[in-house]
Amino acid sequence: MKRNRRISAVAVLALAALIAGTGAGFAATTTPSATHAIDTAAATTTAPTRSFQGTLPAPTGPDAAGEDVIHLTDASRPDPWVPSSGPRQLTVTMVYPAVLGTGTPAPYMTLAEAAGIIQRRKLPASSGVTAENLSSVTTHAFDGARPQRGKYPLVVLSPAAEDPRMTLTSLATDLASHGYVVALVGHTYEDSGETLANGRTPTCAICDDPTLDLDSVAASRALDVSFVIDQLTHGNTAWRLAHLIDKHDIGMAGHSLGGAAAAATMIADPRVRAGVNMDGKFHPAPTPGQIDRPLLMLGVTDSHSPGGYDTTWAQTWATLGGYKKWLTVAGADHFSFADLDLLQEEAGFPGPPLSPERGVVITREYVTAFFDQTLKGIHRPLLDGPSLNNPEVLFQP
Repeated sequence: MKRNRRISAVAVLALAALIAGTGAGFAATTTPSATHAIDTAAATTTAPTRSFQGTLPAPTGPDAAGEDVIHLTDASRPDPWVPSSGPRQLTVTMVYPAVLGTGTPAPYMTLAEAAGIIQRRKLPASSGVTAENLSSVTTHAFDGARPQRGKYPLVVLSPAAEDPRMTLTSLATDLASHGYVVALVGHTYEDSGETLANGRTPTCAICDDPTLDLDSVAASRALDVSFVIDQLTHGNTAWRLAHLIDKHDIGMAGHSLGGAAAAATMIADPRVRAGVNMDGKFHPAPTPGQIDRPLLMLGVTDSHSPGGYDTTWAQTWATLGGYKKWLTVAGADHFSFADLDLLQEEAGFPGPPLSPERGVVITREYVTAFFDQTLKGIHRPLLDGPSLNNPEVLFQP
């Protein structure tokens, strides 16, 4: 019954742009620099001839990463994008600290989810990407793994616009290996397909809407996340291992629009004690007094340095009332903070100046250190200032 993560729609979007020249897609999901890089590659790169074989980096913590996929229905709310479908349904991947050597390798995604990505992005056979090898990307997560004993902070992850939840798999497995329970939320009808409890895999209902109000999408995601937290912290009915969660220690991180959703959730739900926005414009920028809890802003240098074109970061920084960090990563692009650049490289295409492997390492280290410090109360010198081991990471104001 376990279904696992899919390659991100944006990862495949990048692949499709490179392979078939289909463009960079949803503007809210990319930065101008990333779009330019994709367009340039589309004009100069020939399609790979080898079969795609994706492998994500192994977790770095002492524990293994166990995995369950759960299906939740919010009977109190009709689906915001397709009301005729009935109550809001969500697919959530739970990743948790597990005993090494237990469980079986979890598939990356369902075949239907993989087929939906390939169909939406019009990937040609010459790309080497098939539903079979796409669904078989190695994640280092294990179905049915025996959980470690104890209680752990909960971290909710929300992906970028058009991205399935699998986009943040590398981060999720690493957090779990360091003693966190992670909930990867799939926002139904917002990507190429989430396989629901009834076996259906509905496609995106809002991806091609040029009038879409992203403030409304971020607010809707906040409702999704609060509902997921409700289900995970009120008894053990939603997830068999809910007893692992310390309901008093909850954080949230998101990439791109998911980062905006993290801020929106913090404003709406005081249970979220700390948040991370990874390279996302705020929709909208918080006003003074709305966020008085810790927030990490982690982004690319061109758009998210002070004076960059995304002015919502400076606006937000000035309003924050709690512990805060503003970091940028030299050489990174928009996809460096998820698994996207790495998968693109494994498919044979060029990436940004920052190597995809370094992007994963930096994202994992700083996000984990932030939650260690804010949820576990463990001081992490990594957050005190520039590090010789991470010269790409720049501390802003």
